[in-house]
Order: sequence, then C-alpha cells, then structure tokens
Amino acid sequence: MTGRLHRLYRGETNIDFIGRKLVWFALSGFLMVGSIALLFFNGLNYGIEFEGGISITAPIASDGPLADASTTDVEAAIRAGLDGINAGDAQIQTAEGDAGRSVIVQSKDIADPELQQEAVNIVADTVGATVEETDSQRIGSKWGGEITRKARNALVIFLLVILAFISWRFEWKMAIAAIAALAHDLLITAGVYSLVGFEVTPSTVIAILTILGYSLYDTVVVFDKVEENTATLASTGKMTYEDSANLSMNQVFMRSLNTSLATLLPVAALLFVGAGLLGATTLEDLSLALFVGILTGAYSSIFFATPVLTILKEHEPKYKNVREKTIRDAQRAEARVTPALAGAEVPTPGATSTSSASRPPRPAGGAAARARAGSKKAKRRKRR
Repeated sequence: MTGRLHRLYRGETNIDFIGRKLVWFALSGFLMVGSIALLFFNGLNYGIEFEGGISITAPIASDGPLADASTTDVEAAIRAGLDGINAGDAQIQTAEGDAGRSVIVQSKDIADPELQQEAVNIVADTVGATVEETDSQRIGSKWGGEITRKARNALVIFLLVILAFISWRFEWKMAIAAIAALAHDLLITAGVYSLVGFEVTPSTVIAILTILGYSLYDTVVVFDKVEENTATLASTGKMTYEDSANLSMNQVFMRSLNTSLATLLPVAALLFVGAGLLGATTLEDLSLALFVGILTGAYSSIFFATPVLTILKEHEPKYKNVREKTIRDAQRAEARVTPALAGAEVPTPGATSTSSASRPPRPAGGAAARARAGSKKAKRRKRR
C-alpha cells in the first residue's frame, strides 16, 4: 500500500484512464441526468435579487418586547405578524453586532409597494424599533430580470472567449472538449443547488464564474501535457493518440489531485464550519457553489474532458493510421510467437528420456530458426 502511494505521489502510476472511459461517461451521464431531473421538478430557488421582493433590517430594541427573546422566539413573532399579509415564505435571520442584536427579513412574495411598507411597519413594531431606524430595500421583478439577463449574457460571452482562446492556443477540438467539461460542471452544480434548496444569489453567480476559471485551469494543464506527449509520440507513430493521452494523464494526475485538495480544504471549512457549525448562513450560497464546482472541475478535467478529446482525435486520418499500424504490428508479433510456442517441447513430469519416434514432429518454423542460429554460430567461429 505504501509503495502504491509513493508511486502515485511521484507520478509513476499506470492507470488506464482512457480504457475505462465508458465507466466515467456512465457516471457523468448519471449525475447529469439526475441534475436535469432535479431542475425540471424542483427548479432553482432564486433570491430576491433575481425575482424581486423586499429586504428589511431592523434593530431589536433593548427595551422592546423581544429584548430577551431567543432567536427562535424572535423568528416566530415576526413570522406571525407577516402571515397577515401572506408573506409566509419570508426568511428571517438574527445577527449580533456592536450595537446589539438586529433582525434581517427577506421576502419574495411582497411585490406591491403598499404591502412592502406594511411589512416594514410590522417588523418595526414587532422588534420595538421605529420606522426611521429600520432599513428596507425594495427590489422590483423588472430589476431582477435585468440582473438575470446580464448574468446569462456574461456567461455566454465568457464561454465564447474561452472557446476562441483555447482554439488559438491549442486547437478547436480541445476547445470543444473543454466547453463540454464546463457544461458538465455547471449542470451538476445547478443540480446540487436544486437538491439542497439553497438560494441562488449574486454570490452564487460569482462563485460559478470562479469555479469555471478553476476548472479551465485544470483542463488546460492536462491538455498542455497531452499536446506535448502527442507531438513526440503519437505524431511520430511510436504510440497511439489514446495511449499518449493516457500517459499524459498519469503524469499530471498527482498534480491535479494536490491542487484540488489544497483548494477544497479551505472551501470545505467555509461551508461546513462557517456556514454549518457557526451558522453563517450568508456564506452558504458562495461556499456550496465553490465546493461542488471545484470537486466536479477536478473530476471532469481528467475523467471527462480528455476522454472526449481522445474520441475526437482518434477519428483523424493521421491517428487512425497510427492505430491501424499498431494493431497490424501486434497481430504480426502474435503470429510469429504462436508457432514458436507450439513447437516448444514440454517435458513429461517424471520422464527421464524420450525416444525420437515418440516425439511429435517439430514445426518447420522452429527448425528453420535453429538452423539460422547454427549458421550464425559457425560464421562467428570462422571469423575468430
């Protein structure tokens, strides 16, 4: 076990990544189909920044009715007041600060300006604050739609720029494989968001753009090594494109693993410790997108992007000819070895001698080989 880990760390592994591509594709297909099903049935929980609504922040008065109330009691009291205006979906959080406790209320159901003002009055009265001390931000659905449109346009422009850059730096087939890996990562991240029900906020969009950059970085590192090896091995006919790509992935596998683990550890601390144990729920949307995206990005660069690239490249005439030549050479070598194996004498256990009459006839190939060997020895003796 220690020896295997040592070889893994030194990049001396011989894992057949490409040969098992159907396994990786089956796993990715299962995750993507599951994500599509979740998005179709559950959808995404968009925040008020995308759908519109109201956000209210009010201090909990030290001499008010909720001064000594627990967080649960504060939430129950505010929710009971908002139920009268059909704001049952309101998200209520309490926060501690130098000035004391405060409450943050967000609701997507309240779109009417009059109802929004009534919600501000209800929250202020419940916590014992004045309307002047209460800060409210009203977001219309039109503004949320504008934000959604801009985020979508930014993503499309980002993908087009990446497609052009990788096509220029490497080739268009590598660009297609990289974009396919990005779509894989985006879809799975969206599926996880739909599964856990976290809100999609501007922080989520920022995290997604971040993980796209990370995923591309890992993919480009692998592609750079693939290009280097294929230029010296596959292009010269010494190795098939699939074998040279497999060699490249074994060489960079430990580097990708180290980079992923070093990035995942602080993000995991942000998600599980910060958002989970310490209750910093405002970090949930950011940390979840980063965690899932980095994890899927590390997987897709090795197990998805490169196998897709190999399928595209193996259909090129140049590499197709190399593969066919390799198969022919293997068949010829097997044809030469088979007669030799058939002509080899296998001694019977316990037998000390065998008459020449009982011996099976030797193939001509084996005899010819021995004759050639004897002739070579005679020539060497003459030269001496």
